[in-house]
Amino acid sequence: MKNQIEKLLNRYPVLESCSAAIEKTVEELTGLFRSNGTFFTCGNGGSAADCDHICGEFLKGFVLRRELPEHEQAKLEELFGEDGVLLGERLQRGLRAISLLSHPGFTSAFCNDVDPNLVFAQQLYALGTPGDILLGISTGGGAVNVRYAMMAAKLKKIKTILLTGSKHGACERYADIVIAVPETETYRIQELHLPVYHAICLAVEENMFGGVSL
Repeated sequence: MKNQIEKLLNRYPVLESCSAAIEKTVEELTGLFRSNGTFFTCGNGGSAADCDHICGEFLKGFVLRRELPEHEQAKLEELFGEDGVLLGERLQRGLRAISLLSHPGFTSAFCNDVDPNLVFAQQLYALGTPGDILLGISTGGGAVNVRYAMMAAKLKKIKTILLTGSKHGACERYADIVIAVPETETYRIQELHLPVYHAICLAVEENMFGGVSL
C-alpha cells in the first residue's frame, strides 16, 4: 500500500497533505472487501463519471489478472464443458462496488415522483448494510444529494469518505474521512481526483490480489 502512495506523491507532490487520508481510505476499503462488504459511490457531473470509473476498477482486474481460483474453474468445466472452460479463463475476481448513478430507471422515477435531492440517499438506504462504505465525490464539498446520502449512511451505520477540494463544504461534517485535494477550481480539483483514486484502487488491488509491478 505505502509503495503506491509513495509513487503517487512522487508524481504529485502537491497531494502530500492528503496522504494520511488516502492511506486510511486504503485500509478501510481493504477491510471492507475482506469482509465481503459493499462499496458505494455517488457524485454529480464529472464526479458521476469518476464514480463509474472507480467502480469499474474494482469490479474487474485493474492491473492484475485476478484469475478465478482453480476449484471454481474446475467446477465451471464440470458443469458446462467447453463453455465452462471459457468462463473459467475469462471471468475475473471482482470487488463488490456499486455506483449509485447506475440505475437510470429508478433515478428518473424517484426524481419525478419524490425528490431529486434524495436519489442517492434512497438507494443507499435500500441497498446498504452496516459496515459498508460510501464514497461521496463533490468538488466543492456542498452537493446537496451527496450530503443527504451521507446522512442516510449515518443512519445505516455505513462509513463515509468524501473526495473533495479545499472549499470545506457542508459535506465534510458528515464524512468519516475527508480527502481534500489542495485546489479550489472545479477542473483542477478533478484533475487531482483521478490520480488519487487510481492510487487507492491500485493499493487495494495489491492488498487483495497480490503484488503489483509497475
